[in-house]
Amino acid sequence: MKKQAIVWFRNDLRIHDNESLTEAMEAAENVLPVYIFDDRVFKSRTKFGFKKTGVFRAKFIIESIIDLRNSLASIGLPLIIRSGITENIIYELAREIKSSWVFCNRERTQEEVNIQDALERKLWTIGQEVRYNRGKMLYYTADLPFPVTQTPDVFSQFRKEVEKYIPVREPLPVPSGHTYYNMDVDPGAIPHLRDLGFKKEEIEAATACPYRGGESAAISRLKHYFWEVEGLSNYKETRNQLLGLDYSSKFSPYLAQGCLSPKFIYAELKRYESKVKKNNSTYWLFFELLWRDFFRLMGKKHGNKIFQIRGPKNIDKSWTEDSEAFNAWATGNTGIPFIDANMRELYSTGFMSNRGRQNVASFLVNDLGINWLLGAEYFESLLVDYDPCSNYGNWNYLAGVGSDPRENRHFNILSQAKRYDPEGAYIKHWLPELSKVPPELLFSPFQMSEEQQIKYEVAIGKEYPEPILDFDWV
Repeated sequence: MKKQAIVWFRNDLRIHDNESLTEAMEAAENVLPVYIFDDRVFKSRTKFGFKKTGVFRAKFIIESIIDLRNSLASIGLPLIIRSGITENIIYELAREIKSSWVFCNRERTQEEVNIQDALERKLWTIGQEVRYNRGKMLYYTADLPFPVTQTPDVFSQFRKEVEKYIPVREPLPVPSGHTYYNMDVDPGAIPHLRDLGFKKEEIEAATACPYRGGESAAISRLKHYFWEVEGLSNYKETRNQLLGLDYSSKFSPYLAQGCLSPKFIYAELKRYESKVKKNNSTYWLFFELLWRDFFRLMGKKHGNKIFQIRGPKNIDKSWTEDSEAFNAWATGNTGIPFIDANMRELYSTGFMSNRGRQNVASFLVNDLGINWLLGAEYFESLLVDYDPCSNYGNWNYLAGVGSDPRENRHFNILSQAKRYDPEGAYIKHWLPELSKVPPELLFSPFQMSEEQQIKYEVAIGKEYPEPILDFDWV
């Protein structure tokens, strides 16, 4: 009897450098790839009541699944689509086709662990097992010079112990064509955004997201940034800019959903260095990939502490939950143009620059004194490139409860605006009502004339007449 295997796609939506897919195709004659639109991910809410997956990321994932289905078809495999409760659906499929294994990428954060553990328990009852693989990190944990539980809590120490001594493995190639034997399984339809509960106006707004999901788009983006515009040569100098697509790599949405492998990026980076240029900028992209690994290792090491108000450091701080102040921040109505511009970009596109994220987070927790978990959950809902470890790891840092050696990471918003938006071009792009205000007043809004202040307040009031949030305060 031919052996059957299920490949459960999670946050590894690609066929290049996909260990689960590669091992399944080596172990079994019949391979059935599956993706589940889990109700708990796409139709539920966070603790504070935000949509767990906002429309920008949902759209990006749907596009990625369409692309994945096409990519799998090119190597002779289907992609089975289902919606509901993951562990129940995969269990029923496994029982139906009498598979031997379910291959998948192992996740480490609690909600994802709960699902994979529940699936594992159900499969044991029918003599099947889950085989876990890797795919989210640049490094394999087995290659690191320390166990996960002893990962240094300070990034600089982690970097010193890893970057010069541990080689990055080569990415796996796309598996060769595989004969798929018809198991008479309904392939299922990819849901539309309206099937996931989004309203017409939300779906229309999602078209403003500048990123298209999928492995094909990811590789095209890498090719463009590395080889067509050679953006990598200047990455360190331009990465803190605010307007445009090519000031930074924009790989983060593709890394978050696994459309692009970090090992593949690294291999291309080394090829770029050998053929075009090797400098501080090419190193700095590697440096940022190291940060992603570090945050994931912090998530593994500290577990749920990264999602808790006291954080990994167990620091007790006094936070407020002022709904009016929070809504002003979330909707870009604070009256601080640099903050408002960044929050308008996030609300309108699902994306914000790294520089912007640091500033708006610092403003929320340090200037407004608001519970950082509200900001983290709001980002979780809206960001097209949301990754739990990176998102909460960064919020831990800014809130002063994470593994940062500095006790207080408080940004001076006005000096940051002058430094990174000296002519006010970014502010005026997202706040067109201020297009005629001189730059010096954009950085010091309290110096605006009464007439300018009224125009500003009226304009933002027309832009967002109602709070966009509907969370329940607890």
